[in-house]
Amino acid sequence: MENLNQYLDLFQKNLQKHEFQQEPQKLYEPINYILNLGGKRLRPIITLLTCDFFGGDLQEAIKPSLAIEFFHNFTLMHDDIMDKAPLRRGKTTVHEKYTVDSAILSGDALLIKAYQYLEDLPADKFKKVCQIFSEAAIKVCEGQQYDLNFETQEKVTEEEYLQMIYYKTGSLAATAFKIGAVIANASDEDVEHIYNFGKNLGIAFQLKDDLLDVYGDKDLVGKKHAGDIFENKKTILYIKAMELSNTEQKEELTYWYNSQTDNIDKIYSVENIFKALRIDKIVEFEIEKYTRIANEELHEVKGNKMDLSVLEEFNANLIGRSF
Repeated sequence: MENLNQYLDLFQKNLQKHEFQQEPQKLYEPINYILNLGGKRLRPIITLLTCDFFGGDLQEAIKPSLAIEFFHNFTLMHDDIMDKAPLRRGKTTVHEKYTVDSAILSGDALLIKAYQYLEDLPADKFKKVCQIFSEAAIKVCEGQQYDLNFETQEKVTEEEYLQMIYYKTGSLAATAFKIGAVIANASDEDVEHIYNFGKNLGIAFQLKDDLLDVYGDKDLVGKKHAGDIFENKKTILYIKAMELSNTEQKEELTYWYNSQTDNIDKIYSVENIFKALRIDKIVEFEIEKYTRIANEELHEVKGNKMDLSVLEEFNANLIGRSF
C-alpha cells in the first residue's frame, strides 16, 4: 500500500464503522460532530503507514489509529474552549455549537474511548503501547500548560518554545510513528529512529502552522486569520521578531502583545513588523532545518519493509502544504 490515500481510505471506512450511536445522545453527538469535521487525519495515517512500513498487520493497527485520532480530537475540543476559538476546520467549534459543559464532558468521554480502543491489542503489545500512549498524553497536557504560561510570561526563549511545541504537537505525531512500529515488531533501534523522525517532523509541522496563521490563505487554513496575534500567542514568528527588531519595533510588539483587543490595527501593525524583518523567510529556514533532521533520522532506520521514499514523500507533502 504505497499510495497514502489508501491509508486514509482505510481509516475513513473504519471511522464510519465505529461511529458512536449509543445513548445518551447529547454525550455522543458532539463527539461524532468533531470527528466528522474532517481534517488531514495525519496521526492515524502515520500509525497505519508505519505499521505497513515495517511489515506489520494493518488490521492490528486500525483500532490504535482510531485511538490516536480520538485523543487528538479530545485535545482540540478542550483547546478550543481555552482559546475561546469560534472555528475549527472552518466550522463552528464544539463548545460554540453545543455548550462549554458539553464540550468538556464529551471530550472526557472521547479520551476514555481512546484507551478502550487499545484493548484489543495482543497482551505482549498492549502494555507497551499503553505506556507509550500515556507518555504522549501527559506531554500534550504539559505542552498546553506551557503554551498558556507563555501568554503572560514576559519573555519566551526559542528553546522554551521549541520544547513546548514538541510536547504539545510533536510528541503525538512521534507517538503515532512509534505505536505503528511497535505493532509491527520493529527493533528497539528502529522504533527510536522513527520516533525521532516523527518528533522533528512534528516540530516542523507546528512551525509551518505558525507561519500559515499569518501568511496562509484564511479560506484554506480554516481558522481565523492571524488568530495567534489576536490571542497574544508568542509563536516562533513573535520570538524571532523580538530577537531581530529595533527598539521602536520591540516597544510596538510589546504594546500589542499586552493588549486584549480585536482591533484590526493590532494585526496590521504586527504583520508590518514581521514583513519588515522578513520573518517568513527566517521561519521557513527553521522549518527546512527540522525537516532535514527528520530525514536524517529516517535514513538510520534499518529494518523497514518498504522503500524510504514513501515516508520521504509523506514528509515533503506535509511540510510543503499551503494550508
